[in-house]
Amino acid sequence: MTIKEASEWATNYLKKNVTTSNISYLIQYGRIKKIGDNGTVQVSRQDLINYYKSFNGKREVSWKDQLGNDLNWALSFDQYKEAETTKHVHRLHPYKGKFIPQLVEYFLDDHTDNFKTEIYFKKGDIILDPFSGSGTTMVQCCELGMYAIGIDVSAFNALIANCKVTKYNLINVQTEINRITKALKEFLFNSQTLEFEEKLLQALYEYNNKYFPIPEYKYLLRQGEIDEVQYGAEKEKEFLPVYNKLLKQYELKLRQKKSDTFLGKWYSQHIKEEIEFVFNEIKKIKNIDTKKIISVILSRTIRSCRATTHADLATLIEPVSATYYCAKHGKICKPLFSILKWWETYTRDTVKRIAQFDKLRTQTFQVCLTGDSKTINIFEELQKKNTAFAELARKQKTKGIFSSPPYVGLIDYHEQRILAKNRLHRRCPMPGK
Repeated sequence: MTIKEASEWATNYLKKNVTTSNISYLIQYGRIKKIGDNGTVQVSRQDLINYYKSFNGKREVSWKDQLGNDLNWALSFDQYKEAETTKHVHRLHPYKGKFIPQLVEYFLDDHTDNFKTEIYFKKGDIILDPFSGSGTTMVQCCELGMYAIGIDVSAFNALIANCKVTKYNLINVQTEINRITKALKEFLFNSQTLEFEEKLLQALYEYNNKYFPIPEYKYLLRQGEIDEVQYGAEKEKEFLPVYNKLLKQYELKLRQKKSDTFLGKWYSQHIKEEIEFVFNEIKKIKNIDTKKIISVILSRTIRSCRATTHADLATLIEPVSATYYCAKHGKICKPLFSILKWWETYTRDTVKRIAQFDKLRTQTFQVCLTGDSKTINIFEELQKKNTAFAELARKQKTKGIFSSPPYVGLIDYHEQRILAKNRLHRRCPMPGK
């Protein structure tokens, strides 16, 4: 079948939408074999059947084995793609352990079904989320025409949550982004970093095309015809002289003199200098809402620019300063040498997401307070943030609580908090935690 025919067949077979991009992804990552060359690419129907049978329904069976057959699998929302569960402002910044917006919508909206037999909330109600995290409940309340009060022990989590529901002057946001991006490019103009990276990327492109052709290489891996560990290590070692030669030619300084701090250990010298430059430019912004959202963009950029491998983003085992075989992408990859690419990517993405949410939001209040939900005086703290909302809350009170519980047995919040100094994790201050 052609890719288009395959997407139509798979849509009918799985009873859910499968796009041509989904089929292309399966080919690119070696899940199914490509037949033919560019322009006449085809796939085998049997390959697709074998692939879908290999996982279709297995997640449901696995979880019911662990938790019992009375598990309501419909509430897993397994049918949603990642783009749907991270829609609009929900992906303004990474956050570990958040629940998906579809789950919040399910319980807050005005529908009923065999499981949800009654409606709990209506438009105009005030919802409390005492463990707000990155603000998923607040965002969905804004969509549904409800008010929301969030509480989180982390000031940065509260910043992210409030940034998601803020109504921005997008012209001002884009103007400041343009100003900072232009200044960053001027800052980099006399640097050899960008030219070095361009030459390195070209060398990697040629090398990877030769030794890790897509999708043939990944298909052979899945078939067990290549020993990935041995082959990857061999090709990584083989490319290192090319990398070192370029490094010497451009005289780049990778390591900082002091590495006793997180920034010192996990960021190269030139990356750190670029971060500090952008940070100082953000300080010049007069509009406080614009300053906050652009600060979140910088935080998201910083997170993506650590000196680590693509497979090690979550755990941070050891910093890298050279090219390496990347098991995640099945080729030789490189550490980052400038924040410019990610900064430009995330600024565009953020503006687009805010604009998408603007079309869905309602004229309601949502505020996340910083503090311990066990002891915080909600009305006093709300008064400091939004007087009108505080008056409404005193008069109307909250209709109910909707929050994300701890993921028992899946996430050790205490350990994650210790390990992830630069990442966003929420410690749930619930009884027994």
